[in-house]
Amino acid sequence: MNTIPAGQPNTLVIELKNVSKVYGTGPAATHALRGIDLGISPGEFVAVMGPSGSGKSTCMNILGCLDTPTSGTYVFQGLDVGTLSRNQRALLRRHALGFVFQGFNLLNRTSALENVELPLLYRGASGGERRAQARQTLAAVGLTGWESHTPGELSGGQQQRVAIARAIVCNPAVLFADEPTGNLDSAMSLEIMALLTALNDERGITVIMVTHEREMARFARRIVYFRDGRIDSDGLARIIHEERVNIPGLPEQHRFPLAAGGCVAMSGPDTRPASRGRGAVSRCTGDA
Repeated sequence: MNTIPAGQPNTLVIELKNVSKVYGTGPAATHALRGIDLGISPGEFVAVMGPSGSGKSTCMNILGCLDTPTSGTYVFQGLDVGTLSRNQRALLRRHALGFVFQGFNLLNRTSALENVELPLLYRGASGGERRAQARQTLAAVGLTGWESHTPGELSGGQQQRVAIARAIVCNPAVLFADEPTGNLDSAMSLEIMALLTALNDERGITVIMVTHEREMARFARRIVYFRDGRIDSDGLARIIHEERVNIPGLPEQHRFPLAAGGCVAMSGPDTRPASRGRGAVSRCTGDA
């Protein structure tokens, strides 16, 4: 079957229900995930953190349909991913998910334009449509004039911009970013994070980012922290929201506005800004 069945109505774009992942059997079994529950609403920007071996990468692989849980349920836009065949999961990745990696993963002998065209080629778009859409997407990430350059002719930050353009050229519902600033210096890291923030704010793309860097996590609205295969904490961090107001180089429209009394104006349970239309609540920066 080469189509994806329609999902049931669901207010969450991603939902994990009692998901576990075990590698190996018997005494050699390794429990990478231990019955986690996680819900992510459309338009959220979530940072996933935790020490090595905590289960965060295993969770991301399951969310990205690159792996399957040993037990539990993964629901994507109302669709039980566990009921899909391998080909259907590939279709889901192709049409609904975008991926950005620490190492960029660009084709070295291929121009920036051709790298961005690649997902459109897999979707069967015509040559003219591919080129037009790839040019438009490269312009959206600030690379007008760099279309013909190969990765070797681009800086690290520019290469990651090409990788982000490739990830969003098909307008995914969710963008997974795995250590997107891990190979960049501080200045370029801030540029990439400002770009991811803009994509989240302006296009409404749900962003789920794995990072070890607290400085990068402060760009997110929500932090999920893994430890020993479980979610150790999940929510807003006071210091992160205080800091994002004053991040150097971050455009004013992408900073969290502080309301009267030092409170961050936030929306309902999906933690998106009040301006996105849900009932606004005020979350004081002094709250835990």
